[in-house]
Amino acid sequence: MDGLKSAEKEMADTDAAVRETYMAHYGDFQHEIYFGGLKGVRPKLPVDTKTLEARAEAAMSPDLLSYIQGGCGDEFTQDRNVTAFHDWGIIPRMLVDCTKRDLSVDLFGDTLPAPVFMAPIGVIGMCAQDGHGDIASAKASAITGLPVMASTLANDPIEEVGTAVGEGVGYFQLYTPRNRELAESFVRRAEASGFKAIVVTLDTWLTGWRPRDLNTSNFPQLRGHVLQNYFTDPVFQSLLEKPISEDPAGAIMTWGSVFGKNVDWDDIRWLRSITKLPIVLKGICHPDDARKAVDEGVDGIYCSNHGGRQANGGLAAIDMLQDVVKASGDTPVLFDSGIRSGSDIGKALAMGARAVGIGRPYAYGLSLGGVDGIVHVLRCMLAELDLLMAVDGFPDIAALQAAGVRPVRYAK
Repeated sequence: MDGLKSAEKEMADTDAAVRETYMAHYGDFQHEIYFGGLKGVRPKLPVDTKTLEARAEAAMSPDLLSYIQGGCGDEFTQDRNVTAFHDWGIIPRMLVDCTKRDLSVDLFGDTLPAPVFMAPIGVIGMCAQDGHGDIASAKASAITGLPVMASTLANDPIEEVGTAVGEGVGYFQLYTPRNRELAESFVRRAEASGFKAIVVTLDTWLTGWRPRDLNTSNFPQLRGHVLQNYFTDPVFQSLLEKPISEDPAGAIMTWGSVFGKNVDWDDIRWLRSITKLPIVLKGICHPDDARKAVDEGVDGIYCSNHGGRQANGGLAAIDMLQDVVKASGDTPVLFDSGIRSGSDIGKALAMGARAVGIGRPYAYGLSLGGVDGIVHVLRCMLAELDLLMAVDGFPDIAALQAAGVRPVRYAK
């Protein structure tokens, strides 16, 4: 018995020593998990995206799951977004002191604790069990300090999401409406609500061909979902013949008539003229478009193919990132599409991305665990990224980017 007590004390002392020594990095999350296991505690949610997604399939309605998981056409581009990360590799550097790592980055005037953000998801509100996923993701930003890109399509209005962000960082993703007065109203509301950038989505002025949703005639917005930013907007309300409470179908049809401006450079110049907030263009994949955006004074380039949801048959987004980064010069490049792990984040950063967006995985975490579920997903991905950097010899993001990536050579 004395031996057992001695072992327990030694284990407790080791636990305390480990926490004191190592609990200063994202990778320390694994110590929390392993030492919890010694007390019979296992993670409430899976730490890998594949298992997380499988669990989330039981937590979402079939229509919502289809909308979240689905892509365009036969989903080739969506699938390639994920698998193309396997075509790139990071070469480790040894004999480097990585006992302390710094994952912080500067972006649009803020120092972020890590180069990760929550990418905009138009139905994130529906992914929460209470229907307020927009608020949940904002609260996750307040907890982690990582930015959330709040979508124009939301179950909660801009003002309430901005309040929930609190001390976090919020960017407002704009689906530019055809009505400029309405577009300006959205921008003004975002400014007043404390958002720190306007992210203009370029590739969704209409919806791509999505067989999963077409086969079930499933389009959430036409059923009145995620339209609160419109329904609470005074300019939008002025376009209605009757109050929304009296004619919700008419309000939905009016939304359909104003949604989706085919944005051109004149629209970007106009947006630049009405706000001092940084403007980020989402959907830039060609280096010539990146150069033009920089010439036009855009503050950020967002390399993304919308996760393969809007157009099929294209290259994986990660395969286009390096050319976009090179063409963008000193203008920061954000990236999303296909991110499923911390190593994926590491590869995108090594290619020159300033910050990397997580999409579907945090929606799955939200569906299973609310705010805590989102935070869990972010912690898992950042832990893997941090440990990759520690083991591979990169004490900071600059060192990781200096190493870059190499194409994987498959045996024929």
